[in-house]
Amino acid sequence: MKSKKALFIFLIALLPIAACLTQCLYQSKAVDVRGPAYAGSVSCMQCHKDVYSSYLQTAHFQTSRPATAQSVHGSFATGANSFDFGTGQKMVMEKRDSGLYQTGYVNNQQVESERFDIVIGGVKAETYLYWKGDKLFELPMSYFKNLHGWTNSPGYAKGIINFDRPIVTRCLECHSSYISEVPQQSAIRQQPEFDKNSLIYGIDCERCHGPASEHVEFHLANPTEKKAHFMVSYKSLTRDQKLNTCAVCHSGNREKFELSTFGFKPGDTLDNFKVHDYFPKKQNLADLDVHGNQNGLLSASKCFLMSNMDCQTCHNTHDNDRGNVAMYSQKCMNCHNTVNHNTCTMKQSAAMKNNCIDCHMPAQASGAIMVQTATERNTTPYAVRTHRIAVYPEESKKIMDFLKNIK
Repeated sequence: MKSKKALFIFLIALLPIAACLTQCLYQSKAVDVRGPAYAGSVSCMQCHKDVYSSYLQTAHFQTSRPATAQSVHGSFATGANSFDFGTGQKMVMEKRDSGLYQTGYVNNQQVESERFDIVIGGVKAETYLYWKGDKLFELPMSYFKNLHGWTNSPGYAKGIINFDRPIVTRCLECHSSYISEVPQQSAIRQQPEFDKNSLIYGIDCERCHGPASEHVEFHLANPTEKKAHFMVSYKSLTRDQKLNTCAVCHSGNREKFELSTFGFKPGDTLDNFKVHDYFPKKQNLADLDVHGNQNGLLSASKCFLMSNMDCQTCHNTHDNDRGNVAMYSQKCMNCHNTVNHNTCTMKQSAAMKNNCIDCHMPAQASGAIMVQTATERNTTPYAVRTHRIAVYPEESKKIMDFLKNIK
């Protein structure tokens, strides 16, 4: 009898401890700034470790990140850290104890200096943002890998030191997974202010797959269940739905949105987020810039029009396959072979067999990105690979001439 009474008292004494532990565990659960429907992408690693680890190396995941000495790849070494506009104005990239800075000088007198806070991009180039209070601005200098140096940031006029180009929400909708705006008091819309602590860098798992809290909770409680619950399967989406998911960020910047695409989920219709009739529904091919409008360019391709292909026909977004022209060329050959379809008539060497891409999806000049090198005072277009799959005779000639010269 005494042992039962002692056990009862012991259990009663455990109640407040259990309550405390439950509360602590609940509070320790990561709270996603997007709301309780989101689990946070780190939770995906528990069941999808290999896919998650691979995705961390992709351009999507790395499209924005904090600026550090490791994440900023332009040189800060004396002699390689400055850009002279040739008008008595120059920009100098400087390392200080408090961080990395871009500093403008006019006739060797400092006029403004702002810190690198956020890195945007990284595959072909990096541009940088800085905080001024709760507002974001673009720094005037970017680093372009092909140029191996600093040059004017996209959207900046040449030869002018200017730190005042604002960053709006639409920029971050394609270069981050989330940021919340601070409500504005004025009825007149002004440059947005942001909650710095709400920024989720890069394009994370839930940005493409949708909120995963229920999915994670279910599968952690039912680890043997292999069928995905509470998650939209990409295989179940229609072709248009798949294309819409990528077009959120890969359809150019000529259209205007009335709803934030941070709220877009797989299966949604992107047109429902747009301001209709802001621009003509159908753009001319000449209007499609190679920077950012991969969806429009692909849709204008004969390969696309005569098949059921979508973005994932060629791209595995979980892997870093950039630059692997042989792998992408094999995707082409899955359709373009002598058995099923027309094949390339120019396969005169292994180089031709393993590189369809440079002939049929060549790098072309972007009208959206104009750069100025330190040795050339005029701005020139920056080349970006087109997603319009077609025959480009001038590119074929370049490769044929190259093959002749190496024989």
